[in-house]
Amino acid sequence: MNARQRFLAIMRFEQPDRGYNWELPLWEQTFDRWYKEGMPRDVHIGDLMLGNEFFGLDRMGYLQLAPVTPMPEFEEEIFEEDDQYIVMRHANGIVTRLLKEGMSRGMRMSMDQYLSFPVTDRTSFNEMKKRFNPHSPRRYPPWWEDTCRCLRGRDYPLALTPNGAFGLYSLLRAWMGTENACTVFYDDPALAHDMLDFMVDYFFELIPRALEDVDADYFNFFEDFAYNAGPLIGPNIFRKFLLPRYKKITGLLRSKGIQHIWLDSDGNTEVLIPLFIEAGITTHWPLERASNMDPLKIRQTYGRDLCLAGGIDKRALAKGKRAIEEELYHHVPQLLESGGYIPTVDHAVPPDVSYENFLYYLELKKKLL
Repeated sequence: MNARQRFLAIMRFEQPDRGYNWELPLWEQTFDRWYKEGMPRDVHIGDLMLGNEFFGLDRMGYLQLAPVTPMPEFEEEIFEEDDQYIVMRHANGIVTRLLKEGMSRGMRMSMDQYLSFPVTDRTSFNEMKKRFNPHSPRRYPPWWEDTCRCLRGRDYPLALTPNGAFGLYSLLRAWMGTENACTVFYDDPALAHDMLDFMVDYFFELIPRALEDVDADYFNFFEDFAYNAGPLIGPNIFRKFLLPRYKKITGLLRSKGIQHIWLDSDGNTEVLIPLFIEAGITTHWPLERASNMDPLKIRQTYGRDLCLAGGIDKRALAKGKRAIEEELYHHVPQLLESGGYIPTVDHAVPPDVSYENFLYYLELKKKLL
C-alpha cells in the first residue's frame, strides 16, 4: 500500500499493510535543542505533519488555501517595546503583549497576553466582513492549475485546507477573543447567529472550486474549544448554535465526495463527542492526555462511530525510555488492533523532549505500527 491507500483504509476501519506513521510538529525551540544534541543540520525536517523521510514518517498533504486570513490584512503596528515585551497589532487585527525571552524564529515560549480583538459589536463585525471576500484571488495559491495537475495521481492523502485553518468557534474566537466568543451566545444571540451564518455562507462560496478541481481525501475543522476540565461551550450552546452549521458544511463536503471529516480540539471535549458524531465528524484528535482524554475509553464508548488520532502523552517523551514504553503500550496496540486509529503525540513536541528520547519513541512506535 502507498500512504494514501493506507490512510484511507484506516479511516474506513479496514486492515492496512501497517499503521500510518504520522506526527505533530516540533516547537522551534525543540529544533534548537536537538541540533545541540546531534540532529543533523543538512537534512529536511520542517513540519512533521507533512511527513518526513529522515524520521521515516508517511507523507501528508494540505491544500494551501487561505480561508481565515483577513484580506486585506490589518496593518501591523508596534505600540510599545522594551527589553522584555512588545505590544503590537498583528495582521489578524489582534493586539497582544508578547514576551521576547526564549523566542526562536518567531515562535514564542509562552502564549501572548491578548489585549484587544477586532470585533466587539455588530458595527465592527460588518467591517470585518469586508475582509472576508471568498473570491479574493489570494484565497487560492498562485498557479492554481499547476497545483491541481501536481496533485492528480498522488500516492499520499490530502487535506482540503491547511491544518489549523477553518473552524466555526475558532474563527469566532479569532474575531472576538475567547471570553467574548463564549458570552456572545448569551449577551447577543442574534449577533452570534449572524456571524456563524456568515461563516457558513463564506465557506460555501470559497470551497466549491477546490472540491471540483482536486480529489481531496479529508477535511479538518480546527476548533480548540476546550481546556483541561471541559469544553468552553456546553452541549446546549453547541446544539443550538454550532450543530446546524456543522451539518450544513459536512453535508456539502459529503455531496462532493469528502467522506472523512476531522475535528481538532485540545482540552477535554468528552461531553461534546456525541454531538460531533451527530454533526458528521468521523475523526477526533489530538486527544490530549493532560486533559484526561482517554483514547481507550473513547473507543470503548463509541466504537466504529469515531476514528481517533493522537492520544500519546507528550509529557511521557520527556521522562525517558521506561515512561515512553509504558505510555505506548498502555493503549496503542489495542487501538491499532481495533482499527481507525493513527497514533501521534497529543500536541506539538516541546523542548523538554530530548532528541534521544524522540528517536526512541519513533523506533518503538514503528515496531507497534
